[in-house]
Amino acid sequence: MTYLSASGVAALGGGLIAITYGLARFVFGLFLPVMREDMAFSPTVAGLIGALPFLSFTVAILLAPRYTRLLGIRYAAVGTSALALLGLLTIAHAPSPIYLALGVLVCGISTGLSTPVMPDVVHRCVKPQVRGRVNATINSGTSLGIAFAMPAVLLLAGQWRLAYLSFALVAAAGVVAALVYLPGGSIKRSASRTASSSAYRVHRPWRKMARLCGLAAAMGLVSSIVWVFAPDAAIQRGGLQSSQTAWMWFSVGVAGLLGSSAGDLIDRFGSAFTHALGLAVMSVAVGLLAMAPGDFGVAMLAAAAFGASYMMLSSFYLIQGTRILPNEPAYGPVLPFLAVSCGQILGSTLAGMVIGTSGYQAAFSLYALLGIVVTILSVPLARMIRPVY
Repeated sequence: MTYLSASGVAALGGGLIAITYGLARFVFGLFLPVMREDMAFSPTVAGLIGALPFLSFTVAILLAPRYTRLLGIRYAAVGTSALALLGLLTIAHAPSPIYLALGVLVCGISTGLSTPVMPDVVHRCVKPQVRGRVNATINSGTSLGIAFAMPAVLLLAGQWRLAYLSFALVAAAGVVAALVYLPGGSIKRSASRTASSSAYRVHRPWRKMARLCGLAAAMGLVSSIVWVFAPDAAIQRGGLQSSQTAWMWFSVGVAGLLGSSAGDLIDRFGSAFTHALGLAVMSVAVGLLAMAPGDFGVAMLAAAAFGASYMMLSSFYLIQGTRILPNEPAYGPVLPFLAVSCGQILGSTLAGMVIGTSGYQAAFSLYALLGIVVTILSVPLARMIRPVY
């Protein structure tokens, strides 16, 4: 095993996250309109199916740290990439909404299990002073997966099954890369570290983590409507073409690369400002989609704002979680990411119901308003999070 540099860890980790988060989880909404047309299911059913990867994610992420320690870093990453491959293949061959739901469920499991793997690698291979930046860069790999979906949509048009087969090929490459390049084993703790870690467990700052999880859950709820229904709204209500929604998702992905700046923003401006900025931008993005889903320029702007804000906020939760629990790098991101997923389960289900009864504009307007309210309420909570470095 060749020692991985910080840039090597960032590149490999970003690629694996692009598979498990970007392709296996967040690309689903881009293909939802043509899936609904092919299989003829309602917005309510779409909301329920869209909630399933978030639901399976919540279960998997609770098991993820133990799973990682049991298998070791290398084989944990191989297993999660293989699950992404299985889920993507199931979606590609789904004959009905039930099998489609099964595929997205498996994809959600792969996402949840992948969450603690790369923080463990970062803790093992990267110097402390750059861990925040490397973790944020890895997290922005989600954006690469989302951006990769754009040419697949443009080249394959309405052939969503073929698109998912191409994603499965990328996942297969991820299995090989994890097997070849990632270090084996888990983090080795010395006796002194074990003793200090044991003492640390007694005094873990659970109040700080609870505040962080509250912020994460609220963000998950607000963001869920975009991940599941933004392309559907742009096509069904705005009259855009599927190729135009592909450009929207490309905009989400490219702008999401700005999420790698989260660590620097936290260090320079503090938790409260960084979180409020991200959530305010996200709320504006949702509001723009409510007002003008048929204006391609506005839709592109909204997509870019959403991508940048979502990836910045998810990096915020990852960095702060690992700083709050510095001796437990596999557990640090688990609780806030679990909270994000819980918010997304509730949010996507509620969004499907509101769209089914009141339409897209009412639903997106409601979520934009919720985002503004949460932005205001989140400032004192974020200010009280002062992690251990």
